[in-house]
Amino acid sequence: MASKVAPIFGRSLKELRIHLCQTSKTSQGVREFIEKGYVPLKTANPKFPILIRECSGVQPRVYARYDYGQEVSKSLSDLNSAEVMEAIHTLSQKTV
Repeated sequence: MASKVAPIFGRSLKELRIHLCQTSKTSQGVREFIEKGYVPLKTANPKFPILIRECSGVQPRVYARYDYGQEVSKSLSDLNSAEVMEAIHTLSQKTV
């Protein structure tokens, strides 16, 4: 079942970092994603580095690091949990 929610990470993707605020309304969907979607995602991809960074007042973003240190980020402000998963899926399929 976990494989249904987990994106298949492209070969060039090396790491995902999710930044969020613990209390802001703009990070609510990211917090919901972490509560409900992170465990199945990590279970389906146990060796893949998915980092969660919390900081007061930060705007929610997901950063994808690819081959040769190239990074792409996407805003997660005011997204719901499903939209956060879609943003992660989009970045996981991207080739840089």
